Amino acid sequence: MGERLATALSPYLRAHAGNPVDWHVWSAEAFAEARRRDVPVLVSIGYATCHWCHVMARESFSDPAIAHVLNARFVAIKVDREEHPDVDATYLAAASAFTGQLGWPLTVFARPDGRAFYAGTYYPPRPVRGVPSFAQVLAAVDEAWRERRDELDRTADAVGQALAAASVTDTTGELPDAAALGAAVGTLAETEDRRFGGFGGAPKFPVAPVLGFLARSGPAGRRLAERTLKRMGASPLRDPVEGGFFRYATREDWSEPHYERMLTDNALLLGVTADLASGPARPAYLVPLADGLISFLVDRMQLPHGGFASAQDSESVVDGERSEGGYYRRDAAGRAELRPPALDEKVLAGWNGLAIAGLARAGRVLGDDRAVEAARRAADHVLDVHLRGDRRLARASLDGVLSDAVVTLEDTGMLAVGLIELALATGEVRYAQVGRDLVDAAAAGEPDRPFALPPDPVLADQGLALPPDPAEGAMPSGPTACAQAAFLLSALGAGDRYRALAEQAMRSVAGIALDRPIAFGGALEVMARLASPLVQLVTVVAEGRDAGADDELVDATRRHAASVSTVVDGRQARAFARAGFALFDGRVAVGGRSTAYRCREFVCALPVTTAEALREAAEPAG
Repeated sequence: MGERLATALSPYLRAHAGNPVDWHVWSAEAFAEARRRDVPVLVSIGYATCHWCHVMARESFSDPAIAHVLNARFVAIKVDREEHPDVDATYLAAASAFTGQLGWPLTVFARPDGRAFYAGTYYPPRPVRGVPSFAQVLAAVDEAWRERRDELDRTADAVGQALAAASVTDTTGELPDAAALGAAVGTLAETEDRRFGGFGGAPKFPVAPVLGFLARSGPAGRRLAERTLKRMGASPLRDPVEGGFFRYATREDWSEPHYERMLTDNALLLGVTADLASGPARPAYLVPLADGLISFLVDRMQLPHGGFASAQDSESVVDGERSEGGYYRRDAAGRAELRPPALDEKVLAGWNGLAIAGLARAGRVLGDDRAVEAARRAADHVLDVHLRGDRRLARASLDGVLSDAVVTLEDTGMLAVGLIELALATGEVRYAQVGRDLVDAAAAGEPDRPFALPPDPVLADQGLALPPDPAEGAMPSGPTACAQAAFLLSALGAGDRYRALAEQAMRSVAGIALDRPIAFGGALEVMARLASPLVQLVTVVAEGRDAGADDELVDATRRHAASVSTVVDGRQARAFARAGFALFDGRVAVGGRSTAYRCREFVCALPVTTAEALREAAEPAG
């Protein structure tokens, strides 16, 4: 039965290849089969490290009786939400019409045209506290399809119309000033858990994009970010042995974590530690926290080819039985006796971009060569494998084999940011050039859509494609990531049009982001950058000298709170200038000494050659 999934790229799909269910992959052919047979479609969405996905697979999808009903009465499609985020977003939006408890596994029933008429999440093998069994749900849907299809049609049409209406976005907002952003900081402070840290009650998530915004939002925001990160770092949410953070905690004191470890959370939290570590006063807890995150990413998540795995599972085998978190509850010696939980070795371009950015920024600020080299290896792998011959980017790969999933704004923007940050950390302009190419490819040039890419073709053919969701939870949205990359390009002197793109993208969500800052941390961070004075710092060391070598001026550059900063040699500065990054025009090491050029909106002060002179010029910046 599982031949379609056995050759799939996704480890999540491959794990279901042994089911007796006749699974289809996400494809036009699957819906054509449903039309031919005149049966409804089950779209089952999950991901490889999802605990309850594993549970439902063992309880229901491995049950021959359940499989018999599915195979006879439905066309069943299995989707990896990480491989097809647009599909996941579309059906999550539809599912919100039927349940307020959204999550994974996501269980959606749809007509052969893809329009949902019923949805839920995990269904148990037997009824539990008012929740029907999966067998009961299948029987009810089958009966309704055969006996009351007109009701299902009305429901599906109503849901589709509601989604279409909700996808119309208002692009008339204005960018917030410092006062408005300060009010957003105040809104977040009102929801701070003063006892345990974080925001709100249980379940409690690290909300890394929100911390990134706070870290760039003046003294009050920075203090809130520091308090939150310090408490999280000392809590059960952080693995004290391997240094990474778990996905979320089920209790308000950060205890009883959901033990999967995501590349996204840890990469973004590393970036936050780097932002908080910049500046002359560096809290003592930040360096060991950053070191732990770097070690986790490099030692646990980086694959032999250099790319980063998407996540590490929460389950492992302990004492002969599958255990949720059993591996992580042991100390280092106890773990040495066990096989670590499995990695989802699928490489995602955007998520690798987050890791590249976090490692490059931390390496630059902390002077950590290991972090920068890990970022370089990942970037080289992604560019070698994911950048096609026609310069189009591919979203996902496994062992060097590309998925046919369409690239998204998430991939484009996040990878572009990572490459630009890597260029600043290494002085190699080629990474910034590819980042610029990616932003150019996504720049739609439309008044209401500054960034756009072709949608998933199956969704598009069925009229189900939605604009990118601007809301943000665990990571920035695709439009926000593209806007952040565009801002960085403008700060490096690539042209005013990049800042205009960033401003246009942020105006479209400014109003809702200020109203709901907990759900728009990434967008608010970009808005904070746009609202802050643009301070640029380029330090040029003598040619032939290691830009990372021990040098007081280089160290002061790393600690300087600039909008963008980098250390390059004269050859690298000339390469940036020739490539169209005007910030580097005329930058040289004066008299063969390391020389810092500090600029404000491209108006530069006289160059300085001592750390003391640079520190005297320091001022808060976005």
